[in-house]
Amino acid sequence: MNSAFLLQKALQFEFLSAEEGLFLFEHAPLTELMFVANELRKIQKPDGKVTWIIDRNVNTTNVCVANCKFCNFYRIPGHKDAYITNIEQYKKKIEETIRYGGDQLLLQGGHHPELGLQFYTDLFKELKSLYPTIKLHALGPPEVAHICKLENKSHTEVLTALKQAGMDSLPGAGAEILVDRVRRLIAKGKCTAREWLDVMRVAHQLDLTTSATMMFGHVETVLERFEHLVALREVQSEKPKDANGFLAFIPWPYQDEGTILQRVKGIKNKVTANEYIRMIAMSRIMLPNIKNIQASWLTIGKEVAQICLHAGANDFGSIMIEENVVSAAGAKHRFTAEGIQQSIKEAGFEPQLRTQKYEYRKLPDAIEQQAVSY
Repeated sequence: MNSAFLLQKALQFEFLSAEEGLFLFEHAPLTELMFVANELRKIQKPDGKVTWIIDRNVNTTNVCVANCKFCNFYRIPGHKDAYITNIEQYKKKIEETIRYGGDQLLLQGGHHPELGLQFYTDLFKELKSLYPTIKLHALGPPEVAHICKLENKSHTEVLTALKQAGMDSLPGAGAEILVDRVRRLIAKGKCTAREWLDVMRVAHQLDLTTSATMMFGHVETVLERFEHLVALREVQSEKPKDANGFLAFIPWPYQDEGTILQRVKGIKNKVTANEYIRMIAMSRIMLPNIKNIQASWLTIGKEVAQICLHAGANDFGSIMIEENVVSAAGAKHRFTAEGIQQSIKEAGFEPQLRTQKYEYRKLPDAIEQQAVSY
C-alpha cells in the first residue's frame, strides 16, 4: 500500500477499507492526516463554524444488568444506591436546563430488568406534555434492544412507539467497539454489534435522526477500530435518501479510573494526545458520508480538542450541564456556554449554537452560567 495514493482516494471521498485505514493510521505522518481531514472538513462544512449545543444528560435509572466492565455508574437491582428518576426531579432538572439556555435532554439509563416499553412511552409523553419544546435525545441501541427482549417486540415496533411518545432522536450510545470479540470481553450483557447496527437501520427507516460513537483504547486492536468505522459507514449508506441517518460521529478514549477493567484486568487508558488527534483525522477520512465529527473535550480536555478542530472535527458537542456516566470513570473536564465559545474562537473558528439536528440556533439573550470546574 501507498500512503499518498490512499490519501488521494480519501480526498475524492472514496471509501477506504479497514485495512487501508489501518495502514494510514500506522504509516502516514500526523501532519498529512490532519491536512487531508481538514480539507475534507472544509468541503463538507465550508462556513468555518464550529458547532456546540446546550443540553443535559439526565439518567432515567442507574439500575443495570449489562455489567459493563468499564462502567462505574451502574448499580445492580436492589442496591441501596439504586434509583429511578421521578417526575419532580425531571421538572427541576428541565427548568434549570431551560434557564441555562438548553433545549434538550440526553435521556439515558441502564438495562433495568423491570422497566419496559410502557414506562418509557409514559415518561416521554409526560415530559412532552409538561415541556413541549424540550427535545428528547433518548436511550440508545442497547437500551432499545433490551426493551425489545423484555417485551418480545421487534425493533420497529419499539422504536415506532417511542417516536410516537416523543423521542426526537436516538443517540449512538453503547457502541463501544462494534466487534463481538471485544463486546464479549467488556460488555457481555449488552446487545451484539449486529443488533446495535440493526436498531440504527430501523431508526433511519423511521426517519429518526441518530449519532454514532466509539469508545477506544482498551482491549480492541487498531484494526477493530477501523472495522467499527466501516460498519457505521455501511449502515449510513443504506439509509433512505431523505433521512438524516447518522448526523455525527463522536469517538472518545476509554476512561479507566476505578473500573473493573483497570482494577481487575489491568487495562489502562494509554491513548495519547497524538493518537486521539490521529483517530479524529481518520474518522473524517473513513466516514465521508457522515458530515459532523465531534471532538470529545469531556475526555481529552480543551487543548487537544482545539487541535482536533484542525484535524477534521467541526463540532465541540455539549457544555453538559450534567453528566454522570463517563465522569464516574475519571472524565473531569467542564465548560460553560461562555467558555466553550471562547475555546472555539481561540482555535480560529466561529462558534455556532446548534440543535441535535445540527440546525443553527440563535444564542438566547440571557444564559445563566452554571457552576463549573476544569
